[in-house]
Amino acid sequence: MIAVTDAIVLSDDEIKERFIRAPGPGGQNVNKVESAVQLRFDAANSPALSAAVLRRLTSLAGSRMTRKGVIVLTANRFRSQERNRHDALARLIELIRQAAVEPKRRRPTRPTAGSRQRRLDAKRQRSGLKKGRGKADPFD
Repeated sequence: MIAVTDAIVLSDDEIKERFIRAPGPGGQNVNKVESAVQLRFDAANSPALSAAVLRRLTSLAGSRMTRKGVIVLTANRFRSQERNRHDALARLIELIRQAAVEPKRRRPTRPTAGSRQRRLDAKRQRSGLKKGRGKADPFD
């Protein structure tokens, strides 16, 4: 069981890991060992996620989520398979935690009369400054 938040707990069998060969540094080791991890999580069919969390997760995941609702994360930052596994899982947990936070509703507000007046005064002052930049009249 993987505790993401107090309300969201993922089952271990919901997460599939596949090991692939990693690009980058590592010398000959990189050609022999499959140290990169491709983590898959079927968010669309997960019973732990509510519809609202899934909707926010879809927008947060972006191109990391397939059309079928599977999140695919590839971790190859480290040379060891174990560290890459922990990295991929930590990134998935952080992504779900961000999606679990409900955004605050924006309350529409109006500018105060004083702020509107100050804005218009500043515009008038700037306009006058720019008008004074014109060519000088030769007859003055």
